Amino acid sequence: MIILFDLDGTLIDSTEAILESFHHSLAVHNLPSQKDDAIKALIGYPLDIMYGNLGVDEIHVGALIATYKEHYRDISREKTELLQNAKEAVLLAKEFAILGIVTTKTGYYSKILMEHFGLMEHFDVLIGREDVQNPKPHAEPIFRALENLDIDNKEIWMIGDTKLDLIAAKNANVNSIGVLSGYDTYESLREHTNIIFNDALEAMNFLKKRKK
Repeated sequence: MIILFDLDGTLIDSTEAILESFHHSLAVHNLPSQKDDAIKALIGYPLDIMYGNLGVDEIHVGALIATYKEHYRDISREKTELLQNAKEAVLLAKEFAILGIVTTKTGYYSKILMEHFGLMEHFDVLIGREDVQNPKPHAEPIFRALENLDIDNKEIWMIGDTKLDLIAAKNANVNSIGVLSGYDTYESLREHTNIIFNDALEAMNFLKKRKK
């Protein structure tokens, strides 16, 4: 079995770091502030799409992203936490599956975070925003991850907290599980998968039983 995890809202909570970095970038470039709820509603999308959906003019987006990333790099480890049961989920999954990460976060920072939490060693592949042209919900990030793994005769599962993860799984023709530990509602997830759990550990317990 191969299990691909999303990061934000699935294994980690970096909401504080994301919000602070957004507010910082807008302030540095003298652009109007945004409400936290408006930003959180877009978490899971690439930064350029998030800024665009917040009404930022395209001419500012490149500079904003650069400022955001510089600030995020400095605060991400301090202001990111593993979600409850996330470590246990990864350790359980490793007992019966090959693991990967598929995220729209920058892969470089994602790897640093997972090393910080002592979990990166359990993953055989990590695909971030810079590794693909088309981020989730496109299938490309999942395909790119699978290129690096032995998929012969193996069930493939994508675990995520937003519809972007589940739509990407559908587009890649792999199985999906939605988790309620992140940013999307049950109703939103239910439109794209029949399997939903409270968190990644519940999902792994389900898959372990299935493996038997």
